[in-house]
Amino acid sequence: MSLKIYVDFDDCICETARYFSILAADLFGKNIPYEKIRFFDLQKSFSLTDEEYKYMMTEAHRPEALLSYEETPGASAVLNALIDKGHDVYVITGRPCSAYEASREWLNSHGLERLNLYCLNKYGRDAFYEDDSFTLELEDYYKMHFDYAVEDSPSAFRFFSHLPELNVLVYDRPWNRECEFPGERYIRCSDWEVIYSLIPGVYA
Repeated sequence: MSLKIYVDFDDCICETARYFSILAADLFGKNIPYEKIRFFDLQKSFSLTDEEYKYMMTEAHRPEALLSYEETPGASAVLNALIDKGHDVYVITGRPCSAYEASREWLNSHGLERLNLYCLNKYGRDAFYEDDSFTLELEDYYKMHFDYAVEDSPSAFRFFSHLPELNVLVYDRPWNRECEFPGERYIRCSDWEVIYSLIPGVYA
């Protein structure tokens, strides 16, 4: 049986928050270690002003920055294994369209050429990217069906409410450890090996 799988990019496939922790210290002297990032809202986690947050987001989305992010251990191996099993994997990222080319290059350089990549305005961040756009509109996203989702952000859970049978594999991160999951289909996963084990038929 072929499954359709939604996968978030940042902090599921690559270690974005670890980069932000270093960047906030370098730019503003905000020394918040990765394990102390309590909120998905990084402006709140790092106690940044609106201008500081806008500047940090701009710097973090420069192509050279996006290409420098480390892969989350096991991500490419598991995603390729899922595709080899005949499953369709869609990366649905909150990054803007201006980050698409660098994001696509990052995926390709990590052996993930076969992944579908879409930029969806999940968090209303378009205000930080003047004259930018997204490759997937919300109305089109809501027409898509998924059987499984891999996501780290509690703020993104609302995008799953139209799929009552969806199984959400929540990648364990410091900012989601205190959140209450919307239902029993939400399962906390410590790493990609656990995620792989929870998808039916992968060991067949």
